Amino acid sequence: MRRIKLPYLNLLLLLLILLSPMSVARAEGIQIKSVSLAATEQGYTISMDSEITLNETLEQTLEKGIVLYFVTKFGLLDTRWYKFNEEVARSKFVVGLRYYALTRQYHLNHPVFSQSYSSLKEALQALGRIRDLPLTAKTELKPDADYVASLRIWLDLTRMPKPFQVETLGSSQWNLSSDKLEWHTTLPTPGEPVQIKGH
Repeated sequence: MRRIKLPYLNLLLLLLILLSPMSVARAEGIQIKSVSLAATEQGYTISMDSEITLNETLEQTLEKGIVLYFVTKFGLLDTRWYKFNEEVARSKFVVGLRYYALTRQYHLNHPVFSQSYSSLKEALQALGRIRDLPLTAKTELKPDADYVASLRIWLDLTRMPKPFQVETLGSSQWNLSSDKLEWHTTLPTPGEPVQIKGH
């Protein structure tokens, strides 16, 4: 049996390490994991879980005290009007993520409440969990009708300071968004939410 010389063996081991999953840089982005539409006495609500990971550029931006605004937009379209993009119901949710260097805490500013976290990981986990977000109907919703639902989450660069908006032009480091998720659905009944899996 032919023996492999030590220099070649070292090179082979190095290549295996470089190609192993452990050495692959962490993927940044937004992935929607699950979505649930529920019926309540007041109407309909949407809940979802997503995984949000920032790249180094966005983490450095946070450390400078710049607020990152994340937008979640859910829309419901009547299939008869789908090709015209006519929404019959929608829900839009904006959350600000900020880092305070003095307290070394990350702060989430929701429309109805705010909360602080000791690590970025905890803050992003909380940011990815949305519960019972009310759905605003523009017209009467029919329980037996067929609808097309759409959902997307993204980093809203238009809310950032002007100098940063200029810097983001043409740079992929600032593009943080989920894929647009679309599916056909009927409205849920009380006690039986409609659930789907994300990507």
